[in-house]
This record gives sequence, C-alpha cells and structure tokens, in this order.
Amino acid sequence: MIPTKDSARAMSTSTQGSSLADVLERVLDKGIVIAGDISVSVATTELLNIRIRLLVASVDKAREIGINWWENNPHFNAQSQSLLESNRQLQQRVDSLETELRQLRQLTPVQE
Repeated sequence: MIPTKDSARAMSTSTQGSSLADVLERVLDKGIVIAGDISVSVATTELLNIRIRLLVASVDKAREIGINWWENNPHFNAQSQSLLESNRQLQQRVDSLETELRQLRQLTPVQE
C-alpha cells in the first residue's frame, strides 16, 4: 500500500478502534470536566462575563467526588414532590378554615 498525503497526516488516538459505547463507558467511569470563561469587552470595559463548568460522569462517580445536589432538590426527588403536594393541600385547608372563621365572626355579634 502506498501512503497518501491524508494517511500520513492520520493521527492515532486512544479511542481508535473503540465503539461509541466503549468511549461513553470510559467517560462516565472516569468523569470529564469542561471549563471555560467567556468575556465580552469594549475597550477596557467588561460588558459580560460568563463562567461555564460542565461535569459529565455517572451518578456513582459524581457521588464519589461529592456531588449529589439532585438528592436534596425537591424538583428531582419523588418524596419531596409528595411533601410539596401535601403542603399545598394543607395550605388550601388552612385558607378555607380562615375564610370560614372570618365569616362566622361577621355573623356573631360582638359582646361588650
């Protein structure tokens, strides 16, 4: 086989010959962090500064490195959703009882 211009420039990588599933498994097992800063300035005046941090890892790996924000976030926890719904129902009952109490007080004459 005669090497061509393109084959001479080919670069071998650690993922060469690996399937997408192998690469994904490796990334989730080890985790990968992508970090970046974006700044928009005019002359010396900074108009916008954005910091981006992204972690891609399995749940087990994230817990291992101390990241577990989803466990206490009520939007991601089924038990918390149930508690929020119970709280909403109780608040409705309290509001209803307060309204009824106000109505009863208006009907009962004040004794002096």
